[in-house]
Amino acid sequence: MPKIKTRRAAAKRFRISKSGKIFRRHAKMRHLLECKSPGKRRKLRQGVEVSPTDAARVRAMMPGG
Repeated sequence: MPKIKTRRAAAKRFRISKSGKIFRRHAKMRHLLECKSPGKRRKLRQGVEVSPTDAARVRAMMPGG
């Protein structure tokens, strides 16, 4: 039986914690950062947990996680 391959695009975008939660990065952190307040930028730097509706799809793309 061959191994199940991980989708590399998903592996670059998501991280699975030791407890099994899936984390992603915030959007709106690429450009136009001058107009955003420092507090907003600090908050956007932190990861956030993926919603339960999307978590199942991400898990299917990352079978080894």
